[in-house]
Amino acid sequence: MKNLKREDLKVYRIIKNEEKRQEEGLEMIASENYVSRAVLEALGNVFTNKYSEGYPGHRYYGGQEFADAVESLAIKRAKKLFGAEHVNVQPLSGAPANMIAYSAVLKPGDKVLGMDLSHGGHLTHGHPVTFSAKIYNFVRYKTGADGKINYRELEKMAIQEKPKLILAGFSAYTRQLDYRKFQTIAKKVGAITMIDIAHIAGLIAGKAIENPVPYFDIITTTTHKTLRGPRGGMIMCKKKFATAIDKAVFPGFQGGPHINTIAALAVALGEAQKNDFRKYARQILKNAKVLEQELKKYGFKIMFGGTDNHMLLLDVFGSKGVSGREAEIALDKIGISVNKNVIPDDKRKPLDPSGIRIGVSAITTRKMKEKEIRKIADWINRAIENYRDSRKLTKIREEVKTLCRLFPLYR
Repeated sequence: MKNLKREDLKVYRIIKNEEKRQEEGLEMIASENYVSRAVLEALGNVFTNKYSEGYPGHRYYGGQEFADAVESLAIKRAKKLFGAEHVNVQPLSGAPANMIAYSAVLKPGDKVLGMDLSHGGHLTHGHPVTFSAKIYNFVRYKTGADGKINYRELEKMAIQEKPKLILAGFSAYTRQLDYRKFQTIAKKVGAITMIDIAHIAGLIAGKAIENPVPYFDIITTTTHKTLRGPRGGMIMCKKKFATAIDKAVFPGFQGGPHINTIAALAVALGEAQKNDFRKYARQILKNAKVLEQELKKYGFKIMFGGTDNHMLLLDVFGSKGVSGREAEIALDKIGISVNKNVIPDDKRKPLDPSGIRIGVSAITTRKMKEKEIRKIADWINRAIENYRDSRKLTKIREEVKTLCRLFPLYR
């Protein structure tokens, strides 16, 4: 970054400090990951200079030969990877992708059946504070007493509420969804099906879990998280919804796409087709299961009874008497990044909830396996149990740094 260093030393130093933070710590926020050097290089390219409103072959500005080529390549790779009939790679992120999808098939006031935030859903799945909840009528389903989705109750809700759209997907739920049951329930009530796979897209691409694309009308996702691409969004759908989705993206919701991001996405989608990525996806599941087992040994209460994907939701307040916020701060002090998170029907406030969410995607990218996961579980337990003891936290911090040196971010 010699040019940046010369032109703006302050920004250069901030970036280098963030690079150091990432190198010396363990990223365990479930929605974060590390991209490859190739993706980083593709993200910072001359396409950032280019305006490309419209779609390949149908742009509103000239000079689009290579913008068309790279967007078409990203679409082609996404179709192959997920078996999708139609793909739009222009959404700027996951939340806009969801809003776009709603606007493509719903009218204001239409009803949507989505997952409750405190039971693992996402803000954009109908939480009252969001803009989409002011436009559409969201009703929310929850998990049962066993911590899993009760599909019989979901069917009863669907028959009673008669939603226009049934939405699957989550941001903190840790169990595998039954795609066929969502499809069957939707057919019974004549609803459109949609799934948000933002968290599990990489596990699907790596063939570690079942692919939901054949079962749903509309599929939205982010392109980072487990997919290890740049920060962006993507919408896949059946051909019958293709025109509506494309019009909803542009001109309905966005202007010019970020072609530099789409170029980086094309690289990531190419990487996800390789055998190494499949091994990576399988290792994520192994690491998450070991983390679950180890944390249970330390007395942590695991929400939803365990995990079938890349993350865990812990009730740290119920397990250790430490709030989610206190646990997040303690872990940050030892160099492990997690996020505080509400648990089902949490009685504590969202900014100081009972739980924390932990993911293993990023540390798996750094080649850490079961042996390292056991060490990390020990550190998590020690940090939370000693969250007020700065001396003990400082000691653990040095242990974390030592491990990180063995697994450099970019070799």
